[in-house]
Amino acid sequence: MALVRPRRGKLIGGVCAALAARFGLPKVLVRLGFVVFGLVGIGELVYIALWILIPKAPV
Repeated sequence: MALVRPRRGKLIGGVCAALAARFGLPKVLVRLGFVVFGLVGIGELVYIALWILIPKAPV
């Protein structure tokens, strides 16, 4: 399965949903990981970079 941001099932940009689908993890666990890393100060930067780099799923 390719790494693409879904058009449905996303909250903001679909980065966590894309990573969860690609690696077979629950979306909640991936989102929680980004929240924890956000508290440390790097989560926001990684999320924005992945939002730019990961393409949207085709229609």
